[in-house]
Amino acid sequence: MMTRVVLASASQGRLRVLRQAGVEPVVIVSDVDEDALIASLDTDLPPEAVVAKLANAKALSVAARLTDELISDCLVIGCDSMLYLDGRLYGKPGTAEAARSQWDSMAGSTGHLLTGHALLRLTAGVITHTEGDTGSTTVYFGEPSEVDVHRYIDSGEPIAVAGAFTLDGLGGWFIERIEGDPSNVIGLSLPLLHQMVRRTGLSISDLWASRLV
Repeated sequence: MMTRVVLASASQGRLRVLRQAGVEPVVIVSDVDEDALIASLDTDLPPEAVVAKLANAKALSVAARLTDELISDCLVIGCDSMLYLDGRLYGKPGTAEAARSQWDSMAGSTGHLLTGHALLRLTAGVITHTEGDTGSTTVYFGEPSEVDVHRYIDSGEPIAVAGAFTLDGLGGWFIERIEGDPSNVIGLSLPLLHQMVRRTGLSISDLWASRLV
């Protein structure tokens, strides 16, 4: 029986990364209150650990809601991305005003896009393996004009994405360069996930066939 992949995220970017890499996951969005979870964490927790804890909470939330068919043999992937800039973590702005404030800080600066990854292997209804790790990609932001920032925010794209920017959308025009894995910036690091899957005893190619189901 084939191992199914469950993506515990509503992110179209993460879904697109997996599909382009040959995997067609079952998408089940977690019900984790991210703001409440962050507020409950120790303020001294390293930023890499914050996104890792969020990713793990999302994976566990979805694992508890799987159908009998899925829990017989599946991998659950939970992810969370935030931008670490000048000693502060930035998530989804949520409003145009917050997005503008973030871009005021980001323009001409260098930040680190952190994506926490959690991977659960379920077999016969039981979690048999857990993996967790955080990917980090250095992002060098350009300095878009006032007109471009205004129109970018008006597009709505930066309001609902981590760090108020995308690499694979309109925001890509305002990124000068990156150091590290580009898929991590989109929200799911393929190199990191590759290693995590291998540690469960599976090969990545075992998952490619899932796109044919």
